[in-house]
Amino acid sequence: DKGSWGGNAPDGRKVKGTIHWVDCASGVPAEVRLYDRLFTDPDPMKEGSENYLKYLNPDSLKTVTAYVEPLLGDAKPGESFQFERTGYFCADAVDSKPGAPVFNRTVTLKDGYKPA
Repeated sequence: DKGSWGGNAPDGRKVKGTIHWVDCASGVPAEVRLYDRLFTDPDPMKEGSENYLKYLNPDSLKTVTAYVEPLLGDAKPGESFQFERTGYFCADAVDSKPGAPVFNRTVTLKDGYKPA
């Protein structure tokens, strides 16, 4: 609702934020790396150094394709951005190229969702 941009809706609603969506037709495909904990146990060495591999988290890295705003297609290595409802990301210093960006999640957002 364009009237609520800037947090002041004409009907008096208190708008806390505005979400911007990217149209797939104009969005740029990007590789997005979602990192999680490397180990499933806080102390992977508790059984000795030869057994730590059994605690590797198979989901410690998920790679997805996302569509980002065209401006992000030319993100400089190390530039940081917030992606809606996902977290903060930076352009990868090695793999990101102009027109083919790669973003690494650096911080997740706190999830305040509580099922009813």
